[in-house]
Amino acid sequence: MAIGATVCKVTLSVSDIDRHYYAEHRLTVSREPSEPDERFMARVLAFALNADEDLAFARGQAEADEPELWRRGYDGRIGLWIELGLPDPKRLRKASARADEVLLYLYHGRQAGVWWEQNCAGLSAIGKLRVVEIDAASVRSLAAMAARALELSCLVQDGQAWVDDGEDRIELGLRTLKELAAE
Repeated sequence: MAIGATVCKVTLSVSDIDRHYYAEHRLTVSREPSEPDERFMARVLAFALNADEDLAFARGQAEADEPELWRRGYDGRIGLWIELGLPDPKRLRKASARADEVLLYLYHGRQAGVWWEQNCAGLSAIGKLRVVEIDAASVRSLAAMAARALELSCLVQDGQAWVDDGEDRIELGLRTLKELAAE
């Protein structure tokens, strides 16, 4: 018998001074048994950095045709498509045809750097794509916070971010590798 997904409850308080967004989100996050702590916490972080009342976790890994997170309008249009990890560049091109904006978070350290070097030339042609690298040490520190029930706060100011779980505060290393193309 296969082991089912674990349901994780996350209370996330977001203070994004850069976007003037301040809210508390009560999230229910489905976590597959094979999902490492690093990926789980990278998904929660991606939510925190893009928090919005309409942002939601998609079925992600369970559904090949959906992102990890997305913001969809009432008309079904996809405003924001968020991917994590080292996806096939074809997937990012396909996502850009379906969404107004595609955001990729890389978090695999040296492996992400190699992936980016191999794919940056081809990905530079995707105007709707933004790529942000999360420092691997930051992700490892976040992974240490992983639990089935979390209370986190995230502060974003001047392009920098911090996550706090009440015991530890982590400054996140974020580096933008590709900006959206100017329209």
